[in-house]
Amino acid sequence: MHTITSPRERAAVLTGRLAGALARRAGRGGGTALPGLVAGALAPRLLEDRAAALGHGVVLVSGTNGKTTTTHLLAAIARGSGLDIVSNTSGSNLERGLVSALIARGGRAGGPDGSSLIGLFEVDEAVLPLLAPRLSPRVVVLLNLFRDQLDRYGEVDSVAEGWRRMLAGAGRPATLVLNADDPSVALLAEEIEDEGGRVIRFGVEAPAGEGEDSAGSVAVDARFCRCGGSIRHDALLLGHLGPWRCDGCGRRRAAPELEAREVELGPGGARFELRARLPGHPRERARVELELEGLHSVYNALAAAAAAAALGISSVAAAQGLAAASPAFGRQERFCVGGREVRMLLAKNPTGLTEVIRTVTARSAPGAAPHLLIALNDGVQDGRDTSWIYDADVEALARGPGAPARVVASGLRAEDMALRLALAGVVPGRVERDLAAALDAALAAAPAGLPLTVIATYTAMLELREELARRSGRAHYWERPAEPDGEGRP
Repeated sequence: MHTITSPRERAAVLTGRLAGALARRAGRGGGTALPGLVAGALAPRLLEDRAAALGHGVVLVSGTNGKTTTTHLLAAIARGSGLDIVSNTSGSNLERGLVSALIARGGRAGGPDGSSLIGLFEVDEAVLPLLAPRLSPRVVVLLNLFRDQLDRYGEVDSVAEGWRRMLAGAGRPATLVLNADDPSVALLAEEIEDEGGRVIRFGVEAPAGEGEDSAGSVAVDARFCRCGGSIRHDALLLGHLGPWRCDGCGRRRAAPELEAREVELGPGGARFELRARLPGHPRERARVELELEGLHSVYNALAAAAAAAALGISSVAAAQGLAAASPAFGRQERFCVGGREVRMLLAKNPTGLTEVIRTVTARSAPGAAPHLLIALNDGVQDGRDTSWIYDADVEALARGPGAPARVVASGLRAEDMALRLALAGVVPGRVERDLAAALDAALAAAPAGLPLTVIATYTAMLELREELARRSGRAHYWERPAEPDGEGRP
């Protein structure tokens, strides 16, 4: 990173690193937040000073769903294009997490002045308006806004208004990348375009015949335009994402600069044609093949490709980076435990759980019921109110090709999850609060040759992911795996 001239800053960095090392040694996690908390308290401008020293600037990624995966995919693209990266890969997305990532890079590649580094950071959606003006980002990526943790964030409109004020104020990004299919996000382009700023939109082409019931029974979170008129959806692809228009003022989904067409979703991943039409650049087409499953993965990949375009990386190079990217931790990771494949999926709000269930049931063969462990926690990071599970399409587990699914319910709110499943027509085979015991039960119940799928809220995912890593000999989630060489070896 940059040369430290202030004794206070030097002491802050060294103390922060020491705090992280002690936390790891004491088994208190990976030290992904504590170093930044300590260092930031000792040197309040450490975040700004270290970010300003990044020679290729800062990219911020925010939204309700997909922050970690999109940042992970963008990092794969950028790394494949020769950029050296500093990123909060552990998903610690408050100020302390960003500071921790910045001070962890000292003494590594990129030189002491940080001239070859680019910062790729996921940022909590509520914190983004506070951090963006301090970081002067080169690019801000806005993914989506869904109802999530109402006890903390409030309604979707509240978060959108915070973003609008951020974009209307000083320190707005040079380029705004946003989801054209989410009305709450797409309308924010006006704040940048009115000031002559650059906007790059991404979106998915709606297949012919899609209608408003195409996303399942999940509640629509974007209903009203800025003018007060009602938003109409010509198709619902994922939650409220899809072609939209306002009956009152005529606003509508703008044609995206990057669009996914001919989308194919399968059990081995997702494939689509990426079409790019950026002003002043020749049109590009590239076939994208992802290891990740589900339409939500297509949106994340599109966002990463759009952010890459904002950095001057071609769609062809973006497609190559996406094809080489493995899943981010806890997001479609696969483990081998006792000769059995275990897949891990994160679900933390109604839209996310609905999409995860849709992905799981779509991969099930007729007559082969999916075997699941569903873990529901109500920690601070999960949101205390778990009533959101009643707005998710859990009923899909009872009507899939191999229905009904066979499920073990677990977590701090295992009984609540079991009740929701029963009301959906799926009677859990076991209800077990202890996550390790629940994992044992789920593994024992799944027939030989069939995978076990784990669906968990955030804090349950972290605990189960560590248990699976321990059993399979994998690294901790905060440890970045070794980069593959030219032949794919670590």
